[in-house]
Amino acid sequence: MSEHGYNQRKRKRSEEELKKLSNRLCRIEGQVRGLREMLQKDVYCTDILTQVSAVNAALNSFSRELLSEHLRTCVAERIRQGDDEVIDELMSVLQKLMK
Repeated sequence: MSEHGYNQRKRKRSEEELKKLSNRLCRIEGQVRGLREMLQKDVYCTDILTQVSAVNAALNSFSRELLSEHLRTCVAERIRQGDDEVIDELMSVLQKLMK
């Protein structure tokens, strides 16, 4: 693991995939900034919590999309190469996502 908490493996993404995932993250980033603004403007708690729920749903959607691509590409390729370690790695990631 690197100092940032991720390993050194890399995956080249298509322009389309990169654009789609980046756009999702930009929208999520905007939603999180909106949360901070709501807090600073003393918006009522339940309204903020509703927005938090929307951010969580957006992050979950991003995770599902990324996981789907990961299964179709990285995991499938490593299994075809006989690398069963990818299954344990996938199980670990799924446990973290399901917390």
